[in-house]
Amino acid sequence: MTQLIQTKEIQYKDSTGQTLIGYLAYPENTSQAPGILVCPEWWGRNDYIERRARELAEQGYVALAIDMYGDKKLAVDADTAGKYMMSTFENPATIVDRATAAYQTLVAQNNVNADKVAAIGFCYGGKVALDLARSGANLKVVATFHANLSAQQPAQAGKFTAEVLVAHGADDSMVSLNDVENFKQEMTAAQVKYSVDIYPNTKHGFTNPVADEKAAKYGTDLAYNPESEKQAIAKLYDLLKRTFA
Repeated sequence: MTQLIQTKEIQYKDSTGQTLIGYLAYPENTSQAPGILVCPEWWGRNDYIERRARELAEQGYVALAIDMYGDKKLAVDADTAGKYMMSTFENPATIVDRATAAYQTLVAQNNVNADKVAAIGFCYGGKVALDLARSGANLKVVATFHANLSAQQPAQAGKFTAEVLVAHGADDSMVSLNDVENFKQEMTAAQVKYSVDIYPNTKHGFTNPVADEKAAKYGTDLAYNPESEKQAIAKLYDLLKRTFA
């Protein structure tokens, strides 16, 4: 049974003073609910990521769709998306700094249980969620979908506290199966509990219904796969339910 929800924008700042504008979705009349950070694809905090936050709120979670570019900037095309994303790599601290600011904002909400927090991410947002966990944030779950799995600072045993779920397409040309194997080795070395699901006949961007439109428009190797999406999102909710029961 889905719950009635409320939504609002919420402003916060990173350590440099950059204004970030998140989108908070939460069930009505709830207290001490688990909190979920929703980390966006390279397009920015767009309608797709906001929809994911609302879906989580309908299931009883307080979800914050986060702003990684500042001032709620959205990329209007692939070139702009690439420039915005790469700007967060120029200073090695930026990704974790902005994700940490979002995390602190989420746990400060009076309807969030600060000991029950997860981070999920799509594409670039998967890296954001993973790097936040690698930094030692008190996360219980990290889930990624067609994600960049690379690490600026590899996970360390005892510092990475989350259980990890990775959903990856077998035909993803942007993140190779070799990248996935390297990620598995990183997680194993850090003694992290994780699972990796490889979906057959599935490309990058498979959870996003507009992936095919963007592939045609920008000449990128994306494709929506509704069956893989359904299975991957179901596994996310199973993990959240088990962890936060």
